[in-house]
Amino acid sequence: MKTRIKTLLADKPLGAQVAFAGWVRTKRDAGAFSFLEIGDGSSLANLQVIADAALGNYDSDIKALSTGCAVMVEGEVKASPAKGQEIEVLASRVEVVGWADPARYPLQKKRHSLEFLREISHLRPRTNVIGAVGRVRSYLGFAVHRFFQERGFVQVHTPIITTSDCEGAGEMFQVTTGLTPGKGEHFFGRPAGLTVSGQLQAEVYAMALGDVYTFGPTFRAENSNTSRHLAEFWMIEPEMAFCDLQGNMAVAVEMLKFLLDDLLAGCAEDMKLFDSFVEKGLLDKLRGVVEHEFAQISYSEAVERLLASGKSFTFPVAWGLDLQSEHERYLTEEVFARPLIVTDYPASIKPFYMRVNDDGKTVAAMDILVPGIGEIVGGSQREERHDVLLARMREAGIAIDDYQWYLDLRLYGSAPHSGFGLGFERLLQFVTGMTNIREVIPFPRTPGFAPC
Repeated sequence: MKTRIKTLLADKPLGAQVAFAGWVRTKRDAGAFSFLEIGDGSSLANLQVIADAALGNYDSDIKALSTGCAVMVEGEVKASPAKGQEIEVLASRVEVVGWADPARYPLQKKRHSLEFLREISHLRPRTNVIGAVGRVRSYLGFAVHRFFQERGFVQVHTPIITTSDCEGAGEMFQVTTGLTPGKGEHFFGRPAGLTVSGQLQAEVYAMALGDVYTFGPTFRAENSNTSRHLAEFWMIEPEMAFCDLQGNMAVAVEMLKFLLDDLLAGCAEDMKLFDSFVEKGLLDKLRGVVEHEFAQISYSEAVERLLASGKSFTFPVAWGLDLQSEHERYLTEEVFARPLIVTDYPASIKPFYMRVNDDGKTVAAMDILVPGIGEIVGGSQREERHDVLLARMREAGIAIDDYQWYLDLRLYGSAPHSGFGLGFERLLQFVTGMTNIREVIPFPRTPGFAPC
């Protein structure tokens, strides 16, 4: 049974006979020997293999190897005299199972631009930086589940195809393919689209099971081609019964600190790569988030600070206008120099489901902003009062009949509840230092671009 290279490098079983497989990263010939650097994707580090001329396929296969070829190796683990590596493998067998023509293979031993790699998204995971992103993404995704499961949350699989526009902004991809005889013009008997959020359905289960969460893909048909937007992205959305805005913020902060602390310990090798080659000082920035308290101000205070800054922003600043990324980054990077929670936004710029405050002008909403990214978490206490929610929906022009099930939750055992959404790719941008969100999702979908 083959062993992963990460395990061999960690265990260093000197003298053991091992079998493993991977891809040739580099090859160097030296007389009657060839030095192969093999990686299998399990770690950033590769394993050096020494193949000598005594191997039966040395002249026919091994000397012809090049970057990208897939091989299976058997041999003995030896202490390595070379600098920078503790072990190597003296091969007793090297089988080539997949060739990569060096004249055509686009990935060679040199640094490629991230823009170029985006054009070959089917090959880019083989590079050090995108491979590291893949491992960090996997580790962080598992950590999300651990955080919630260890705290008694129940995972809910909310629908990808939905008849509810959670944000009410009309930015849903419509599902129109295929008609079913006898069902009218729509496949589901009514208009449906790809979900922009699982929140409304999560509320259904929160009112039955208490604390729940959903973690899955969401979609937004927004013609936005920026470094912070995707048409398909993943969202972490907990929903908590008998929980107000203060409790909601506490869970969000605890989750962020847990994820970052766990990541720094569990992906140290990959995180060091990002700190060295992507964003200098990244590790110190992330440790600072874990170790320090988050700042907190109201939306009104945020507007006052922006207006008093004397800075010339591209987007206007005024009470009643939403904060833009440049405003959020100024507050987190220049004013507070740490993560910031902004609360109590104007009701006019927030969705219908957020609880109206006593002033009648603002809602019990909160955004968590981080340096370099801006908003990373958005949440609120939900409006649990039937009549107030109904008035808000009518004001927003929402078809009441389509959301009667949502209003029913306020008629049968309604309770205070709250939740938030964390964009998983925004979080990955923050922890890896990647400036473009397209680099932190395996197959980015943006306007005019959907490879693979």
